[in-house]
Amino acid sequence: MTSTWELEQLAEIELQKDEEDQRCVADGLAGPPSSSVSLDTSHPYYDVARHGIIQISGDDNYGRKLITFSSCCLPPSHQLNHRRLLEYLKFTLDQYVEMDYILVYFHYGLRSSNKPSLKWLREAYNEFDRKYKKNLKTLYVVHPTNFIRITWNIFKPLISHKFGKKLTYVNYLDELRDHLNYEQLIVPPDVLRHDEKLRAAQKDAAPPTVKTPPPPPPLPTQQFGVSLQYIREKNREVIIPPVIQQTVSYLKHKGLRTEGIFRRSARVQLIKDVQKLYNLGKPVDFEQYDDVHVAAVILKTFLRELPEPLLTFRVYTQVQDILSVESSLRVSRCRQIVESLPEHNFIVAKFLLCFLHMVSQESIVNKMGPSNLACVFGVNLVWPRHGSLSLIALTPINMFTEILIEHFHAVFGPRCPPGQVTP
Repeated sequence: MTSTWELEQLAEIELQKDEEDQRCVADGLAGPPSSSVSLDTSHPYYDVARHGIIQISGDDNYGRKLITFSSCCLPPSHQLNHRRLLEYLKFTLDQYVEMDYILVYFHYGLRSSNKPSLKWLREAYNEFDRKYKKNLKTLYVVHPTNFIRITWNIFKPLISHKFGKKLTYVNYLDELRDHLNYEQLIVPPDVLRHDEKLRAAQKDAAPPTVKTPPPPPPLPTQQFGVSLQYIREKNREVIIPPVIQQTVSYLKHKGLRTEGIFRRSARVQLIKDVQKLYNLGKPVDFEQYDDVHVAAVILKTFLRELPEPLLTFRVYTQVQDILSVESSLRVSRCRQIVESLPEHNFIVAKFLLCFLHMVSQESIVNKMGPSNLACVFGVNLVWPRHGSLSLIALTPINMFTEILIEHFHAVFGPRCPPGQVTP
């Protein structure tokens, strides 16, 4: 039987091989290195956070928070306190571990000069108690090498069988598209270039692939992945999209006092089945599923799959500037932003935020106050036209959303255009 010491030596040898491959990539695919993140120097973990090692990248396809760890952003070990790195990782996860979440680990870029020690990894695993492990649904390891597999064998005696089942290897970035919202994912440039090199090598060795046909046009009954305008035109000029109307109606009667509402996920296949029913124009009865989280996930999924966010691309920059507004003026500024929305978007947003305000009023029971709801819904209401959401961009988005929920009546006021409907 191979001893732990021998496995550690093998891991180090494999890591040196990876470094040689990385040097080849750097020679063949020259480009700018991964850049540091622009960050307020008052951040409690500025010394670690400025490197962009850990990022929040919105949600996956089923409403679970998406967190990334990029090895290529790790500076040389003598320039980073790895104890601080562990504390920062816990600091970040503490904001989301009460809800289901996903971790994506980008392995490319790990070198002998910047890798944390195996002792550090053991300490990290032991420090992450049940609350961190329970709601982690999947750990995606992107571009795994033999180093990863050997390291996994070293840690096997420590890792529970249940946790081990959460590990998924991903050889190419494209494979992530089947599991999460790839457009929201923050992928370092070094990782993108490495993936290009791997795919180029695959093309040289594999027969030509058949060109993928364009996606079919949406069905007349389509509800997911189409615009609000499309839904309105195909549903007899209905103002509130049926998915929002029906999920809110159900949750208002069944889910307001459910602890952790909107934090939990539901069975992936069940969510796909419900989406299919909606897209085919067939009736959906949430009572039959005996799980309020199904309706909650469907509502978040509908918002996330809109081609343009409910609050539109146009307000993104204004929302990002909310931190620069004096605290006493932020509610009125949020009102100005909301009132600038197109009428249809305003009506739907008012309907939805009125409901979220109702949910927050039951926070003593459901544990979902305005701040918690903002963490869940912010990224599903506002995102940029191009690129991905960074960890830094989330702070103003969450603050903006929290204000909309907590100060609903002050923000939306008496404006009631024709056809206004409230929950």
